[in-house]
Amino acid sequence: MISEERVIRSEKIYEGKVVTLRCHTVELDGQRYGKREVVEHGGGSCMIAFREDGKIPFVRQYRIATKKNLLELPAGLIEHNENPMKAAIRELSEETGLIADSAEFLVEAYTSPGFTNEKIYIFMCENPKEGEAHPDESEDLEIEYMDLDEAMHMITLGEIVDAKTIIALYAAKEMRKKHESND
Repeated sequence: MISEERVIRSEKIYEGKVVTLRCHTVELDGQRYGKREVVEHGGGSCMIAFREDGKIPFVRQYRIATKKNLLELPAGLIEHNENPMKAAIRELSEETGLIADSAEFLVEAYTSPGFTNEKIYIFMCENPKEGEAHPDESEDLEIEYMDLDEAMHMITLGEIVDAKTIIALYAAKEMRKKHESND
């Protein structure tokens, strides 16, 4: 049976606006010890929105960590004490201008649990209203629209490589299939 690692010492290496980096010394069963570097993150929310014409808005933006422009679904940080669904609706509006009155929860996932506690909450909405985008001052992005089949094909081509976007697309496809079979 796998035992829980016990933190016996924790050192804060860095604290920033988005993440905190800690180095933990852990004890495992059998008096074994190890080091664990952990990036602490407050979590994020993502929205897959289906317009009336079936098109989904994506944002293309440069991601310095990958040194590439990535195609992603609208997403962002959950602000202090913010409800994850409200964060997803807010990010959709800020990044695309689309306004959702409500959203359906799809799934939550840890982005990379080997080194971070970041959890992403993924929601879906249908027929959002048109509005005006108002991205953060430090964001430079372009909006692109495509339908679900196109997006799924772009995953197979390696043109969509963002994990939250891939998870959201597959989850939305399954949820829509479930809704159709219930109709």
